[in-house]
Amino acid sequence: MSTAIRLGTRRSALAQAQSGHVAAALEKISGRPVELVPIVSEGDTNRASLSEIGGQGVFANRLREALAAGECDILVHSLKDLPTAEVEGIVIAATPPRVDARDVAITRSGTPLHLLHRGATVGTGAPRRVAQVRIRAPHAEVVDIRGNVDSRLERVASGQLDAVILAAAGLSRLGADNPLRREELGLTEWPTAPGQGALAVEVRTDAPAALRESLAALDDDATRIAVTVERAILAGLDAGCQAPMAAHAVLSGGELRVRAVVYAPDGGRRIGLDVTESLNGGYIRRNGSGNGADAADGADPMHAMRAFGMSVAHRLLEQGAADLLPRE
Repeated sequence: MSTAIRLGTRRSALAQAQSGHVAAALEKISGRPVELVPIVSEGDTNRASLSEIGGQGVFANRLREALAAGECDILVHSLKDLPTAEVEGIVIAATPPRVDARDVAITRSGTPLHLLHRGATVGTGAPRRVAQVRIRAPHAEVVDIRGNVDSRLERVASGQLDAVILAAAGLSRLGADNPLRREELGLTEWPTAPGQGALAVEVRTDAPAALRESLAALDDDATRIAVTVERAILAGLDAGCQAPMAAHAVLSGGELRVRAVVYAPDGGRRIGLDVTESLNGGYIRRNGSGNGADAADGADPMHAMRAFGMSVAHRLLEQGAADLLPRE
């Protein structure tokens, strides 16, 4: 029997569910069994607010240590929780197809977020979502919460909170089935975190070629292009994963459409950009406003995507985004 591929993952139900999806796909491709190796991260044990403990690596660092130490062969992360800085000896080997990148508001009654009664309590621990709630429902009270999806849903069901904001992807991957009502929040007015809805599969750079080849078969080009741009915007702003900013890119019909917004923590101010670029074989055309290259240059297309994302970040900074962002 083939040796099992050891997949390192956080212990939460959501992490286990999304890792299970990757494991099943990888088993089919590689012909090898895949076993989950649960790993406890700082984000799982520290119950302080994410805005207090910082987003840079709070869920990823311990997992990466385990990978480097040979405790597992690959890692699966929610891409939105992964720091943008490269780690020596570790590479993102696959970004499987992204699922729904939207946020959803969960309530008992189905009342839209902007129509909740004055003083209604809305739970979220993410600074970006806090700012967006204060824009959408300025009369509501935002409650800082942590915890898994089930515990957050229970706080609404029990009446402790009137609403919570969750990622649609997480609910879908968990197969959450409950009597609560959900309002999908459109990406135009409510863009989400860089990488939301996408997964990242990491591996050591010295991993066997056969494993790298199997993981490459999981990679989705459109997802890789979009999230590379989104994460480059975040990196260019020099802000952490928990910064009050949003970036969402989508590749459609040979065009890359990007929406990026930086928010003041209180929602009182925001700076945003909407950019559309035409692509040529996965590269930004020379006559576009991005800093890409065309395929004839022989350049790495992801390098062009990172350069484009950085250019979007630079334009946001020129418009004053730095004044709204905390530094980590």
